[in-house]
Parts: sequence; C-alpha cells; structure tokens
Amino acid sequence: MHRGKHPVAAGGRGSKRARPLTRHGAQNGAKQVTPHRKVLEARDFVQSRLSARPRVGVVLGSGFGEVARQFDGAEEIAYAQIPYWPASVAGQGIPGHGGVWISTAVDDVPVAVLSGRAHLYEGFSAAEIAFPVRVLASLGVEALVLTNASGSLHEQWKPGCLALISDHIHLQGANPLSGPNEDRWGPRFPDLSDAYSAQLRRLAREAAAELGIGLHEGVYAAVAGPNYETPAEIRFLRTIGADMVGMSTTGETIAARHMGVPVLGLSLITNLAAGISARPLSHEEVLESGRQGAPMLFALLKKLIPRVANQGRE
Repeated sequence: MHRGKHPVAAGGRGSKRARPLTRHGAQNGAKQVTPHRKVLEARDFVQSRLSARPRVGVVLGSGFGEVARQFDGAEEIAYAQIPYWPASVAGQGIPGHGGVWISTAVDDVPVAVLSGRAHLYEGFSAAEIAFPVRVLASLGVEALVLTNASGSLHEQWKPGCLALISDHIHLQGANPLSGPNEDRWGPRFPDLSDAYSAQLRRLAREAAAELGIGLHEGVYAAVAGPNYETPAEIRFLRTIGADMVGMSTTGETIAARHMGVPVLGLSLITNLAAGISARPLSHEEVLESGRQGAPMLFALLKKLIPRVANQGRE
C-alpha cells in the first residue's frame, strides 16, 4: 500500500497501454470481454508459467521489495506480461511498488507473492484493483495474506511495529462488487462478519510470539488518497473506531471474501497520523520504515505461511 502523493504514471487506466487490448480484446467494434473471461485468461497465462499451483497468496505493500527478494528459488512474471493485469503504474510511477508476480515455496508450500499493487488514486477502478486477487482465487489459493503500510492513530503504536488487521472500515467510495454480480465468484450480498479470519490471526499471534515479535491488533480504515489525512479526519477516524489508516487492502479483502478465500491482514506502522505527531508526513518516511521492517515481516511470513496453508480454504 502506498501512502504518498505521486502523479499517475504513463500506462494507467487512461492509457491504451494499461491493458494489452490488441492481444486480448479490441477497443472498437469487438465483442466485449466479460470480467470473468478476463480473469480466466490471466489465470491460464499464469498457470502456464507455474511449476506448481500456489496454495497461499501474498500481496506486498509499500517498501516491501526487500521482502520479495528474500524468497529462495523464485520465478518471476512481470505484471505487464499478464493479460488485463493493472500493471502499468505499479513499479513504474510509484516508488516502493515492484510490479512482479513471484512464484516460490516456503517449506514445500507453493506461494504466489505479488510485489506491488494498484490503487484507486492512480486512476484504476475498484474492479481493476481486485483483479489480481480474483486471479489468485481462481488458481485455488487456500488463503490470502495482505500486507500494507499504514499510519498509526495511537501514539503508542510506533513506526516500525507490526499490527494485525482485525476488521476494516471501507471509506474509499468505490466497491469491487458494484455492478452485475458474477454468480460463479460469489453471492450478490456476501457476509463480511469474518473479513479477517480469526483462525489465521491466532496463527499469526502464535508465530510472532515464537519469534519474539510484538504484534498490535486493530481496525484498519481505508481512504482513497493520494493525500494524507487532515488532523480533523484523523479525529473522525478515531471516533468511529479505527486504529490505523491507509489507501489500499480493503477492496482486495472484499473481493477475496466474495470468492470464499480466507484473509489475513498485516500492516507495518510507518508513521504517526496527522495531528498525533507534529512531524510532516512523507512517502520517503514510509519507504524507509518499510525497508527497516522488511526482515521482521519476512521472518513472520516464513514461519506463518506453512501454518496458513494447512488451514485449508473455506
């Protein structure tokens, strides 16, 4: 998750390079390609490049490129190669986002690691942001681990610490489920009572304790960005029950739960939110905190992934 202000890079939603329409669908006069067909085409392409079907999916947020590079024996697929993938901005216009699919294994558990994600503020739709998660679900992942960088709404939650997401408040003004429902993916009105799996959170707490890693837990509020929040907005978020704030993740969670995939959310606290600290906020601070927190996050993921896989998909 990116928490800074950057212009939309070339090839975004408004660019013809955003999706390879000349190969996978024409813009003028051709039959419309359905969202379901787009996901299947992307799935089939990725599957043709994989040596094993991933059992766990991991999405890495801002500044976590070092985490991606620590996985052994990884095979990579550039996002730009995958049909219909929202790839042109991630990894080009937004520092800290990689733009690559990494296939690897942890203790013989096949894992798909997505280094970098798309955001609403880049000009992508909520459906496009959810597209990678739908591809992972179509591949049959048994669990999804979403990571991000966030601002803390508590002075006691210092930059550099990790927090489990127990629930979320979706304030982005766009929902990946808007429009006609795809019944093959899930119900029209999915339940989000257990948006972030209690069982997976228990496993994360156990793994963190074994590693001696402190782990906060709380509610994540997602806003559209790209600007940071005002002090008044932070007071509002605290009033409605938020503990941390960012610009990603919740749309991915909604799409994953729509398709029956359990979700674990891990957030790296990169800064104190506006009004809690007098220090001006910057994306450089977010990236530096991400680099410093990368070894801790990787250690937790390495211990946690085999346990997550053994829980099985709902």
